[in-house]
Amino acid sequence: MTSWASDRLDLFVVGTNSAVFHKWWDGQKWGPSVKDWENLGGTVIFDPVSVAWGPNRLDVFAIGTDSALYHKWWDGSSWGPSISGWEKLGGTWTEKPTVVSWGKNRLDIFLVGTDRSLYQKFWNGSQWNNGFVNLGGKFLHAPAAVAWGSDRLDIFGTGTNSAVFHKWWNGSAWGPSVADWENMGGTIVGPPKAVSWAPNRLDIFSVGLDSALYHKYWNGSNWGPSGAAGAWESLGGTIQRSPEIISWGDQRLDIFVIGTDNGVFHKWYDGKSGGWGPSIKDYERMGGIVINNLTAVSWASNRIDLFVVGTDGAIDHKAYSPSIGGWQPNGLAGGYENLGGIAISSVARDN
Repeated sequence: MTSWASDRLDLFVVGTNSAVFHKWWDGQKWGPSVKDWENLGGTVIFDPVSVAWGPNRLDVFAIGTDSALYHKWWDGSSWGPSISGWEKLGGTWTEKPTVVSWGKNRLDIFLVGTDRSLYQKFWNGSQWNNGFVNLGGKFLHAPAAVAWGSDRLDIFGTGTNSAVFHKWWNGSAWGPSVADWENMGGTIVGPPKAVSWAPNRLDIFSVGLDSALYHKYWNGSNWGPSGAAGAWESLGGTIQRSPEIISWGDQRLDIFVIGTDNGVFHKWYDGKSGGWGPSIKDYERMGGIVINNLTAVSWASNRIDLFVVGTDGAIDHKAYSPSIGGWQPNGLAGGYENLGGIAISSVARDN
């Protein structure tokens, strides 16, 4: 799921025929309709990934059945290379791609190869770089990548020892080096998630062996919670799969997880008015029965749109804003809006 403007959402899922399907919200209505989806073709083996680097511009990436990377794009008037066609970018990959944009017409793609090392491909505004750059490391899952400023990237991945490893691009060079990674400690299951709510601020989340959620952060000068790179704070819970993290403003984070009962649970951080809510280790229940990952997006301050795959395989939706009376439909623990379809993957996110 991607938002490229206020009150604009684009969703991508994998259907039962392994093709990619698309739905959008234009500020007034769902397209093609509330329960219909546009078929974008392809035959893919992981969730698609979408990114926007400007208004009315979308780039979608997926891994085909030949394990190669494929690409398609929306330029404001039509899909390229065609509505059902995909551009082949090659390679042989074992996980879904991770894609980030730090500026207009700039894309960076990170992929795990058959040797479990991380590789990079990038679009510089006029062309793709030749081949794939080997960034070293050994990883179990697709990494998390975040950009908090122009020409700045931070990447986090789960190593084969289940610790989190970190690498960064500062505008001129990779740190600690092209092939080396900083060990951030932890013992986690699944991929880490990372988010930035301000320049030089990073928050990283992962699920530990005890199924609780763990957190660490970079405040511009030190790693927290203790200043040690290997320290993590427990945020409690008993969680299935990776969390979903979004930020809609300075010092604001919203976290969504799937509990052992397959329900959706929520916690938040508001650094301006009291820290973690409902408390550092508690979560509020948001109902639903989820059979796959959830995803969330914010297109404005204090606005959240949450999507899950329900027990019927359809995409279900819930939204929050004070202007619509809080969580809708039917309040916090109430139902979800059914957007139709039968998805075999989560909504454009990782497993």
